[in-house]
Amino acid sequence: MRPFTYERATSARDAAAKVAGRPGARFIAGGTNLLDLMKLEIETPTHLIDVNGLGFDKIEDMQDGGVRVGALVSNTALASHPRIRRDYGLISRATVAGASGQLRNKATTAGNLLQRTRCSYFYDTNMPCNKRQPGSGCAALGGFSRQLGVIGISDACIATHPSDMAIALRALDASVETIKADGSTRTIPIADFHRLPGNTPHIENALERGELITAVTLPRPIGGTHIYHKVRDRASYAFALISIGAIIQKDGTGRVAVGGVAPKPWRVEAAEAEMPQGAKAVTAKLLAGARPTHHNEFKLTLVERTLGAVMAEAKG
Repeated sequence: MRPFTYERATSARDAAAKVAGRPGARFIAGGTNLLDLMKLEIETPTHLIDVNGLGFDKIEDMQDGGVRVGALVSNTALASHPRIRRDYGLISRATVAGASGQLRNKATTAGNLLQRTRCSYFYDTNMPCNKRQPGSGCAALGGFSRQLGVIGISDACIATHPSDMAIALRALDASVETIKADGSTRTIPIADFHRLPGNTPHIENALERGELITAVTLPRPIGGTHIYHKVRDRASYAFALISIGAIIQKDGTGRVAVGGVAPKPWRVEAAEAEMPQGAKAVTAKLLAGARPTHHNEFKLTLVERTLGAVMAEAKG
């Protein structure tokens, strides 16, 4: 690990300004992803600003009937909160499916969203990776790609976003609140938060330099049956081959977001209109334009079958 300096933030605006104005500075909260990458010298920040003392660790009811989740709420606290379990069960189920209990105790809501979109070649610093070094190439394109993306990918990157929680937030139409270095704030719809790789896979989200997430807001509950199915090679502590986050109403309509197939949580609202017609019809629109490799083309069938199982479960 390379040397770095450290300080505790005194305010959100101050933290944002210091990261914006100092090349090599980064925020740190739980550190469950950042510290791993620092040990491998994939991330090499020169200065860390600890934001844990800023008070963004509360879950609060909103006047419109929704919920505001502070950026520093741990994954464990989020999944176990009574209001979340009652009205946003998809979040609880998805979050518990991620990582291990120890990691969920440290990982934060904002940090979960900001996990690096990555694959095994990203971790191997002996291999070319456009995310680590833009323009160096993508070793995964000609390598073993069983775990990797089939849609939303590009010739520069085929990695998938690993978050389970983000799948639930996409299905729920959550929003991300932030503060910038000048003190201004904005709200980013979760649909616009994560970016597709295109020719710049090292740019993974819509945040500006120094912009700090302060909260995630959930709209008022929509009811329905909340189901999260994660298909993976191990029963725990493994990224999804594919995952399905669904909210299904009694009339068979609903919402579906998919993980393990794209560089961001994958949802196609137009495909949801086909839900009364069954999983095959939904999947055809959901994965239209997919570009699988011969290693991962099984994911297309796996999405359809898993979605079918989810829909059957919702019907009882």
